[in-house]
Amino acid sequence: MPQSVCEEEVFRSVFSTHAEPLINFMYYRTGDYAASEDLMQDAFAKLWKECAKVALEKSKSFLFTVANNSFLNNVKHQKVVLKFEQLGHSQISNETPQFLLEEAEFKLQLETAIASLPEGQRVVFLMSRIDKMTYKEIAENLELSVKAIEKRMHKALTTLRKTAEKL
Repeated sequence: MPQSVCEEEVFRSVFSTHAEPLINFMYYRTGDYAASEDLMQDAFAKLWKECAKVALEKSKSFLFTVANNSFLNNVKHQKVVLKFEQLGHSQISNETPQFLLEEAEFKLQLETAIASLPEGQRVVFLMSRIDKMTYKEIAENLELSVKAIEKRMHKALTTLRKTAEKL
């Protein structure tokens, strides 16, 4: 007998497996970590409510689709801005102030370049580079073909390479 998402232990397993990747995915879409957490929680609440209708093997797709649709409905006309947490530097550093300044400027330029990518390219780039997802996994999450993912990644890398050459 197949396991049901309605069983509490199965639901907890689905949550522990998919909550963080869903938050990360929504963070790439919104640029707001708190909003990403809210979208994740709403998606899991809907999964629990609809658990009898959702097969266990479709739960991941259901969660990502619900969260993405909620995002699109709530912020359809809002521009997406990405913010990355600043990596804390040690109090003791061998780097010169000039090096630290140049590093901070480069990081800002890189973040700006990534944020300026079209949304589809940016999402694919970050899922690949930050979450270390394969093209196949990204394609499943975005409900696109692997070829479409490859094309988006190629365009993103080409754009970032051109931006880096200007620096």
